[in-house]
Amino acid sequence: MKISGKTWKFKDDINTDLIIPARYLNTSDPAELGRHCMEDEDRDFVKKISKGDIIVAGKNFGCGSSREHAPVAIKAAGISCVIAKDFARIFYRNSFNIGLPIFESEEASKKISQGDKVEIDADNGIIKNLTKGEEYAVKPIPPFMQELVAAGGLMAYAKKKYTIK
Repeated sequence: MKISGKTWKFKDDINTDLIIPARYLNTSDPAELGRHCMEDEDRDFVKKISKGDIIVAGKNFGCGSSREHAPVAIKAAGISCVIAKDFARIFYRNSFNIGLPIFESEEASKKISQGDKVEIDADNGIIKNLTKGEEYAVKPIPPFMQELVAAGGLMAYAKKKYTIK
């Protein structure tokens, strides 16, 4: 799996309330959640991003509540993946469950700047910063997790895999 895009940089400890504010949790419509992604951190975030862009953040991304709405909002906004030093464990699992690839790399988290163009080789665990001409190691996504992402998430994967013919 290869992913490329322009980066948007965020700080440490971005919690699920910053990703999708609680006032929007009265809906589970992905498009509606996507329209409000990161708005309490950057009011114009969804107006500035392009489909396929990448979020880069520091440590503990997705901390806070266990709401699945957070990775849904990110994916629905058009973000292709998230790179961070590390992720809250429930957010990590929820991301793969809904088909949002995430990558842990302390080096990439520190060295990538806002607006850098990056390319991720998920199979080989390499992030290339095309803007700076640098490469960073990233934990490769295990093949099964890549299957979940390719299918669009756990539910889509299960429907495809376990449909009786």
